[in-house]
Amino acid sequence: MRRIRAGKAGAMTGESGGEQGFWPSYADMMSAIALILFFLMLLSYIQNLITGNDLQNTQKVLEDTKLQLSETQDSLALTLVQVDEAESKLSDVTAELDSAQLTLDLQQKEIAGYSAKIDEQTETIASQEKLIADQGAYLNSANKQIKDLQTQMKALSEVAVIRLSILQEMSDKIAKVMGSADKVTIGDNGNIILGESVLFDVGSAAIKGDSKVVLDELIDVFTEFLSDPNNAKYVDSIVIAGHTDSTGTDESNRVLSTNRANSVLGYLLTGKNAKLNTYAQYFCAAGYGETRPAKSNDTEAGRAANRRIEISIILKDDTVLDIVEEYLALDTPTGG
Repeated sequence: MRRIRAGKAGAMTGESGGEQGFWPSYADMMSAIALILFFLMLLSYIQNLITGNDLQNTQKVLEDTKLQLSETQDSLALTLVQVDEAESKLSDVTAELDSAQLTLDLQQKEIAGYSAKIDEQTETIASQEKLIADQGAYLNSANKQIKDLQTQMKALSEVAVIRLSILQEMSDKIAKVMGSADKVTIGDNGNIILGESVLFDVGSAAIKGDSKVVLDELIDVFTEFLSDPNNAKYVDSIVIAGHTDSTGTDESNRVLSTNRANSVLGYLLTGKNAKLNTYAQYFCAAGYGETRPAKSNDTEAGRAANRRIEISIILKDDTVLDIVEEYLALDTPTGG
């Protein structure tokens, strides 16, 4: 070491003459470098001071941020809980909404069904209202017709009463002429019934002489009745009907009953100067033989009752007379 340094010193001494200006320059350079290093270290220190302050500030900001983050996390956790609760409630509300929607759909279907029924009922009501209106119009028309018919029926009833009174009058007069009421009666059908012995001998169609006075009374009564237009307008016909018992053949009985009826009719239209002939259009004769017995032909009394002449006054619309009394007791509906 020493030899080296000595060598170097000698070399340096030997060269000092040529390099006298080198070391001052080298020292200056080293000073400059040291100065530079000092400034660099100063700058580094200052930088560290600044950085340390920044780091402290940053750490404080970081701690504040962590605190805020913790608070935010707590808030977020609470929010998540609230969100879960809200989702649960939303799920319940959704289920209720679905149920309500299902109920609403069912109700809408029911409403649609009710609407259809209402439409049908509206059409039915409209149809019924039209029917009621038609029935009202018909009822008014029918009511008027019924009132008119009632008036006619009252008149027919009055004529029927007159007919019965006439038949009764005839019966009474004939009974008075004959001196007995046994051989002249008013039947259940309202006909005047003359027994065979009043007008004829057995098996004969010739009118007995003493019975003409009976027929004369009939001429007077019928003439008086038919001369009244209020009576005549309701008369359809006056039938002279001959009847026999079952003795003999059907043909002979039919001929005998017809001949007897024609004999009575002929006398009514020609007797007392033919005063009744004016109303000949109302009269007719018919023979029924044994076909319409009044009594049983098994006894003599029954056969005697069957040998008869029946005189009936047939009114127009005579079938209506069967219900006249019942109808007149009914109240007539009044039109709207």
